Amino acid sequence: MKKSFKRNLELLYEIGCLRFIPRSWQRFFNPNFQNLAEHHLRVIWMALLIAKMEKVKDTDKIMKMALIHDIAESRAGDVDYLSRQYVQRAEDLGIKDMLFETLFEQEFLTLWKEYEERKSVESKIVKDADGLDVDLELKEQESMGVPLRKKWRGSRKYAVRDRLFTKSAKKLWDQIQTSDPHDWHVKGRNRYNGGDWLKYKLKSK
Repeated sequence: MKKSFKRNLELLYEIGCLRFIPRSWQRFFNPNFQNLAEHHLRVIWMALLIAKMEKVKDTDKIMKMALIHDIAESRAGDVDYLSRQYVQRAEDLGIKDMLFETLFEQEFLTLWKEYEERKSVESKIVKDADGLDVDLELKEQESMGVPLRKKWRGSRKYAVRDRLFTKSAKKLWDQIQTSDPHDWHVKGRNRYNGGDWLKYKLKSK
């Protein structure tokens, strides 16, 4: 039991290190792309959104699958669309070694294998969320002057939009293309349209 408990703590420390692992495509001229921990967080939220839209009720399973979907990259690393032509990763070995003798081992290995098989509705939703997160970030990068989204638009449509599993994910992909990453704070309640600045604006008229 002592050995198992020690392994649980080791896993938590390793999960903490996900924030130090960059998404490898940042090498395409921008160091400000999200790290692996940030990617996992938004994939969880995206998967839950798709599940709601698809009326899939087992959100507990979806959250756990989203939590586990890419953590093997802690050991195998992230591979972008260029590097993938030249390397092979042993993600199955990585995930087994990460979870070995922890209290999560059996449940999460089963979930990871199910995710990789892409047969269940939950695994398809999480994979859709994984792909859509990239398009969200491409829009964010575009707002900072990085032109990758336009250069990749054709390939993203072919590689992602046309291969999404759910109707909801396809609808979200289409909406992302015309969305503005700044609308949530510019058009939401802020000092200018609902706070003290609004008072001065009204007085000046």
